[in-house]
Amino acid sequence: MFGKQKQPPIRSLVGEGTVIHGELRFTEGLRIDGEVQGDVIAFGEGHSILVISENARVIGKVKGGHVIINGFVHGPVHSTELLELQPKSAIVGDVRYEVLEMHQGATIDGDLKPLKADERPGLKLAASNPG
Repeated sequence: MFGKQKQPPIRSLVGEGTVIHGELRFTEGLRIDGEVQGDVIAFGEGHSILVISENARVIGKVKGGHVIINGFVHGPVHSTELLELQPKSAIVGDVRYEVLEMHQGATIDGDLKPLKADERPGLKLAASNPG
C-alpha cells in the first residue's frame, strides 16, 4: 500500500540546538532534530512525511500523513497514513493512526486507537460463544 507511493521530499529542517515556540505548519516533508514547543501540523493537499529524530522534543500536538518518531512527544499524535515508532520513541499523549509500525523499546503513555476504530465491529472472544 505505501510502497507504491513516492515519498514527498523533506524540504524543511528544525536543526539540533534550535528551539521553536509556537505552531509549526508544513507541507510535504519536515525533519525535527531540535525542539518545538507548540503544535506540528501538516497541511495542504497530498502526502506528507514528518520525522522526529532521536534527540528531538515536541511539546504539543503532532499531525501528519507518514509520521516517524524516534524522539520525545508530549501531546497527542495523529497519523493519517503510517505511524512508525522507532526504538527510542516516547509519547505522552493519545495516539491515533491508520497503520502502525512499533519497534521494541518504543513507549506510549496514553490511549492507542486506530482511526477507523468506530467503524470496526466489537471483538468477540471465541470462548464466550455458545458451542
